[in-house]
Amino acid sequence: MANAQISLPLPVLPEGWSAPNDFKAIGALSTPNQRNLEPVGPHFLAHARRKRHKRTFSEDERIQAQENVKKVEDEDADDISEPEDPLMLGREAKDWKAQDHYAVLGLSKHRYRATDSQIKRAHRKKVLRHHPDKRAATGSSEDDSFFKCIQKAFEVLTDPIKRRQFDSVDEHANVDPPSKKAAAKSPSAFYKLWGPVFESEARFSKTQPVPKLGNDKSSKEEVEEFYNFWFNFDSWRSFEYQDEDVPDDTENRDQKRHVERKNNNARKKKKSEDIARLRQLVDDCLAGDERIKKFKKEARAGKDKKRLEREAEERRVAEQAKKAKEEKEKLLKEKEEVEKAEKAEGKKAKEAAKNAAKKNKRVLKGSVKDVNYLLPDGQEAGAKRVDEVLGDVEAVTAKLDNEELAVLAGKLAGLQLAEEVGAVWKEEVQRLEADGKLKTGEMKALGS
Repeated sequence: MANAQISLPLPVLPEGWSAPNDFKAIGALSTPNQRNLEPVGPHFLAHARRKRHKRTFSEDERIQAQENVKKVEDEDADDISEPEDPLMLGREAKDWKAQDHYAVLGLSKHRYRATDSQIKRAHRKKVLRHHPDKRAATGSSEDDSFFKCIQKAFEVLTDPIKRRQFDSVDEHANVDPPSKKAAAKSPSAFYKLWGPVFESEARFSKTQPVPKLGNDKSSKEEVEEFYNFWFNFDSWRSFEYQDEDVPDDTENRDQKRHVERKNNNARKKKKSEDIARLRQLVDDCLAGDERIKKFKKEARAGKDKKRLEREAEERRVAEQAKKAKEEKEKLLKEKEEVEKAEKAEGKKAKEAAKNAAKKNKRVLKGSVKDVNYLLPDGQEAGAKRVDEVLGDVEAVTAKLDNEELAVLAGKLAGLQLAEEVGAVWKEEVQRLEADGKLKTGEMKALGS
């Protein structure tokens, strides 16, 4: 290719420019020194290396590439270094969907926890080791199938949607649940073995963070929160990664719809199976959790305590009621006895009053009888006189109460003269007439 030469004029100096005339030196140059200069830089170092080791350009580049690969491997040996499986190295590129993308990049121990930085570093490391040009430079006869697997793994794991689909079916990240015997070996074995199981399953939860299994010191509220969360677990697993490939040709639309329906049904079935699997896993963990047994025992103890307290309270109330009833019955009995005694006393008093009244009435009748029925001495009282006097006596006594009878009997006691007895009776008749208990003139024998 010919070189073109173009001549360009220098710019015209401005008018009034007088730099050469106005130049003034403000200092002087130092005295020059003579020094030896040596060639340096990467190209000189490469030239010196080739001369020293007597290598050609191609030999030196191949050896340098190998050293760079080793250097990268040494730098990343801390967290993304894994031995390569010979069977994996012989995998066909067309079978990429069945491959373990994390294992291909050497991230088996990280998997869904691998960061974007780790994925990029692991990819760079694998590319430096398995790039076709590098393999050819080392004289390896290996084809580029595994390199294509590396590229496909990097493509899937750097795409958020494709990586999520792959993580949804990555069974290698699961932790198998322990057996009953292993979990019951010691108090700490249960939490040590079951904890990683739920930490692994937690990666599928739509709700984050996920409650931890805890330990034997966890409170009842924390344990209930943990099991309630897992019994109502909301998973984002979708299983699209295992779909059958849908034909790309638009001519056979029926076949395309058939495959899509088939894939949807397969996803639903796998989703249901996964829910049942997780539910069984939680049931197994719950069955072996000693904390649940402890909480149930405490709850029963609490119920028993409340029951005993309730029964004690019922007994106390019953005893109080019984005591109150007995006290009431005692008071009632005492009252009845008092009333009975009072009644007996009253009856006795009435009998005494009645007897006293009878006695007083006899005294009253005897008072007129002893004085010849109020007739003078020597005059005999006939039957008519006796009936009149006794009739008046009974009429007067009928109007008197017991006290009045006693008073009247007291007045008549000891009197022996008819005039004196008649005067007492007359006075009593007048009193009764004044009180309206007797009609005036009604008492013929005693009132005259």
